[in-house]
Amino acid sequence: MKKIILSAIMLMGLTFAAQAQDISDNALGLRLGDNKGFGGEISYQRGLSKSNRLELDLGWRSNKSVDAFKLTGIYQWVWNIDGGFNWYAGVGGGLGSWSTSNNLPKDSGTFVFAAGDIGIEYGFEEAPILLSLDFRPEFGGSGYYENNYGSDIALGIKYKF
Repeated sequence: MKKIILSAIMLMGLTFAAQAQDISDNALGLRLGDNKGFGGEISYQRGLSKSNRLELDLGWRSNKSVDAFKLTGIYQWVWNIDGGFNWYAGVGGGLGSWSTSNNLPKDSGTFVFAAGDIGIEYGFEEAPILLSLDFRPEFGGSGYYENNYGSDIALGIKYKF
């Protein structure tokens, strides 16, 4: 029985190792999405290993009633699908500041949140460009999010170096 379990673990390890891909050491670019109003983020990714990385995003959001700034950090796991095509998932959190705008009664505050991330990306071999599309649910954000939940679908373009 021990040999079967050990063999299964080794087979799974070889399978994941065969699909591992070297991710870029660094990537810098923009992430554009819609979470409580259209906004963008300056996005930086730092490769930690062949299949893990850290993503830091400094962003702003604006709609007809609220403006916000956010700093998000997410630890991501990356799996290769084929060639330069990957999918990834991650967990993290962040903090932010918001204020009302237009003719609403003035109000503002700060918030913290937990976040998840799941997406797909394509890294071009002939150019140092990385395109991504991801979904990011965020929990917390008292005062900024209704019911303490917000989600974001975003398109990213980054320069790999």
